[in-house]
Amino acid sequence: QEQLVETGGGAVQAGGSLKLSCAASGRTFTYYVYAMGWFRQAPGKEREFVSAISWSGGSTRYADSVKGRFTISRDSANNTLYLQMNSLKPEDTAVYFCAARRTTIVPTSPSLYDYWGQGTQVTVSS
Repeated sequence: QEQLVETGGGAVQAGGSLKLSCAASGRTFTYYVYAMGWFRQAPGKEREFVSAISWSGGSTRYADSVKGRFTISRDSANNTLYLQMNSLKPEDTAVYFCAARRTTIVPTSPSLYDYWGQGTQVTVSS
């Protein structure tokens, strides 16, 4: 059974940093090529795209709101996804979700992802 587990969330002050991790397990992640992404959802808002990365790591995409502050990376050998978040702002406060899809492209729409983690809370205070 495929599973995604996020870790690394927490509470920080504005300007601080956090690094999220997402460990993937299951047959799909062992035998197939898949893209991975990060999404976030704040209270009362829809889930929004943050960043995504191809299987090789050679292609990445970012939401305009996080460009230059967040960096996505992956260790495909160990089926782990990362999100380094620097210069955090209060508006980055949300539950952050890891997602995956068997594909060679890099989707940015949450509807295109098949597998989801349970989410990890990130809270940034001013």
